[in-house]
Amino acid sequence: MAKKKKSGSKKNVSSKKNVSNVTLEKASENVQETKAEEAKAENVKKTSEKKSADKKADKKPEKKPSVFAKIAKYFRECRSEIKKIVWPTPKATFKNVGIVLSVLVIVGLFVYGLDTGFIALLKLIIDI
Repeated sequence: MAKKKKSGSKKNVSSKKNVSNVTLEKASENVQETKAEEAKAENVKKTSEKKSADKKADKKPEKKPSVFAKIAKYFRECRSEIKKIVWPTPKATFKNVGIVLSVLVIVGLFVYGLDTGFIALLKLIIDI
């Protein structure tokens, strides 16, 4: 029986070694991935710095646009914005006008009723 325990303990030790080896391999892969990502980030940073330096070197003083050019640009932009407008159909417009007029009549009648009621209440208070 003692021999069986030893063979069983050897299996446990070997399985623990396998688990630790797998864990170490995963950790080393993570470290390598992290280093690769850092290298990519540094390359991107260097290229962006080069581009910004090139832009500064290539940048020439630009002429200010004239007043008439600004006005023309404004009207071109207005025209492009007007083209984007979706106008309602005549049927929808008449429907909306009807709704607005009916709400105006209802609110007007409500205000008229309140006004008449408050005047009647004020007359009662004054007569007392």
